[in-house]
Amino acid sequence: MSGTQADAAPDIVRVALPVPLRRLFDYTCPGPPPAPGSRVRVPFARGLRVGIAVERAAGSVLPRDQLKPVAAVLDAAPLLDAELLASALWAAGYWLGAPGEALLGALPAALRNGRPLPAARVAGWCISATGRAALATGTAPRGAATALLAALAAAPLALAAVRARPAAQRAALARLRKAGLVEPLAPTGAATPAESGPPLNPAQQQVLAALRAQPPGFGVTLLEGVTGSGKTEVYLARMREVLAQGRQVLMLVPEIGLVAQTAQRLQARLGVRVDTLHSGLADGLRVDAWLRARSGAARVLLGTRSAVFTPLPHAGLIVIDEEHDASYKQQDGLRYHARDLAIRRAQRLDIPVLLGSATPSLESLHNAVRGRYAHLRLAQRANARPAPHVELIDLRRQRSEHGLSAPLLAALAETFARGEQALVFRNRRGYAPVLTCAGCGWHADCPHCARPLTWHRAARRLECHLCGRLQPVPATCPACGSPALQPQGHGTERLEDALAQRFPGIPLLRVDRETTRARAAQAALDARLPPAGPALLVGTQMLAKGHDLPRLTLVAVTGVDEGLYSIDFRAPERLAQLVVQVAGRAGRGDAPGRVLLQTRHPDHPLLLRLLSGGYPALAAELLDERRAACLPPHAHHVLLRAEAEREERLFAFLEAARAALPAAPGVEAVGPMPAPLPRRGPRWCGQLLLTAAERRALHAALAPWAQTLEALPQARSLRWSLDVDPLEMG
Repeated sequence: MSGTQADAAPDIVRVALPVPLRRLFDYTCPGPPPAPGSRVRVPFARGLRVGIAVERAAGSVLPRDQLKPVAAVLDAAPLLDAELLASALWAAGYWLGAPGEALLGALPAALRNGRPLPAARVAGWCISATGRAALATGTAPRGAATALLAALAAAPLALAAVRARPAAQRAALARLRKAGLVEPLAPTGAATPAESGPPLNPAQQQVLAALRAQPPGFGVTLLEGVTGSGKTEVYLARMREVLAQGRQVLMLVPEIGLVAQTAQRLQARLGVRVDTLHSGLADGLRVDAWLRARSGAARVLLGTRSAVFTPLPHAGLIVIDEEHDASYKQQDGLRYHARDLAIRRAQRLDIPVLLGSATPSLESLHNAVRGRYAHLRLAQRANARPAPHVELIDLRRQRSEHGLSAPLLAALAETFARGEQALVFRNRRGYAPVLTCAGCGWHADCPHCARPLTWHRAARRLECHLCGRLQPVPATCPACGSPALQPQGHGTERLEDALAQRFPGIPLLRVDRETTRARAAQAALDARLPPAGPALLVGTQMLAKGHDLPRLTLVAVTGVDEGLYSIDFRAPERLAQLVVQVAGRAGRGDAPGRVLLQTRHPDHPLLLRLLSGGYPALAAELLDERRAACLPPHAHHVLLRAEAEREERLFAFLEAARAALPAAPGVEAVGPMPAPLPRRGPRWCGQLLLTAAERRALHAALAPWAQTLEALPQARSLRWSLDVDPLEMG
């Protein structure tokens, strides 16, 4: 219903609706037109939907008598300001999403259903300017209200003190509120003065001086610092300067598990309330933080990927920690990348962006080499701490039990004897990735995906980690009836069990998706570990990201080899990042760190290069390989994914999609082809890859192609999606 202007109709408003259609919808507005960024309720299909008003239009492609009127304007003032509205629409255009899904997705869930804005949380009451004038002119209410107003003129009244007062005084306060003579006092969260923290070392001072010397306004700086080099201290120094100017700071971290520790540190060091936004928050807390950000009351915002849509009316700085992390890429719905969207928002807001990582993405390194980003480095750990010593354990010469070799177990025992902490890393959850029969060789597979089912022993189930299928564990072999069912391989659950038996007196904490589902389990790791003495952590990549555990001295990685021979061209980069990040958890305190890597391929070039030259040398080699192969970041990809219950329908759609691709010089289509994992549940999976050396040429063909795909008859009988700049090729 949207399109070019035709009939003169100044009361037409274009609305974005939360439907998977890449267009806006035209409505008439009988009353005052809603401001762009406001919520409206409009008729759609056979019901009413809540949408976002985007713009007024002078006309529509449809005759005026076919346009329906807006049923209700829900906001007196727009929820999305001009910048956030424009940035969300840009995201929908760039990542080929529906504008309604982008705009409604920018709101907290509690605001998407059209309910009125919740009242702001109140910490107490203070006298308003009108109240002071009434006191000065003698026009204030008489009696108890006058005395109460005079008391509020001297000092605000906390909410707890209000509740403790007699009923007559509470009634007087209600009269003062109704008359506008008092106003709410918002929570500040600044409970204690800011802590000073350690002084910056010369390398940190040099980086901070370089940041200060940059011209004001928009710019992107990549801060590459080895783990433990003190990147966060540089962030804090820049944040203090921005806050002193009365401006806001937004910081993104890749995982919910990092929020608690980071928020605690920021609040202690900055002396201001830190508002957090992430999917683990209750709806009420999340909408409160979002509205505080929108009003400018929230000065420091901390969150995960979706926090990139936080309003920033007084923006001063955006910090992206662990900028390389794949968690910043949304993998369903609007497939945006929070880092790239943050950079686009910063450009519109004319503020700087600081990207930090010990293992920067090849895309960011490429931008630094091209001069698009400033590139600063912290090459040594803070306080002259040595880097952890890395050793390879050759599994070809070692007998292992439950994935644990004898040298690894001996190193753990030595660590615990010294009263220190250790981490055993395995990026595979569950007890065992395969359950097999020792008698006939049968193994439990997903009947849809033809992939092994993972045995989760504690939950007493088999689970497909691809499609999510759950089924009970058989008592005997379904093929031969033998009771000799055995696990093969090991996950975090099996490691936890084996290590608990080997070291029964050592406190043990497993950190993976199963153990962190509850909000209480997402608290900072240091708060869940014993305050003194030895301890053992077992977990997945959740443990590799940003945790600061000063008593951790040993890190053991049990499954290095799985990333060495992957068909995904990004696998070497990811493996190197993972190894460096998890190794960086060791030796961050006073005691030196040690890292053990178990492998059956100790002479693999990737491992040798990583150990001899570190991540920078390996990243330079990988960039050269990508250039020679015309792969990102030296090329640009768009992936059309499709799933269908019948294989012939899947490839009929992909063939039609390829035929519908507009002729575009420099754009090449590869496929159709099966996905790397050709089955997901009951559906067949396939894909079509578009590649181009120039981003502009690729995107020029995408918008009309996406509209054409929606209209294909074959598209109605299957699921399909477009992924711009995909990180996963499956």
